[in-house]
Amino acid sequence: MLHYAVVFLVIALIAAFFGFGGIAAGAVEIAKLLFFIFVVLAAVAFLASLMRR
Repeated sequence: MLHYAVVFLVIALIAAFFGFGGIAAGAVEIAKLLFFIFVVLAAVAFLASLMRR
């Protein structure tokens, strides 16, 4: 999932470079959403691993 966030961030940077502001803004929003989902899932996995011990 982190990989997809980075991909959308690169797409946003390329789109912004070529002047496609709307596409860049959409790609940035998707990248932020995927990043925060990744962070939440990573935290849940970390806490679940602590509970097993």
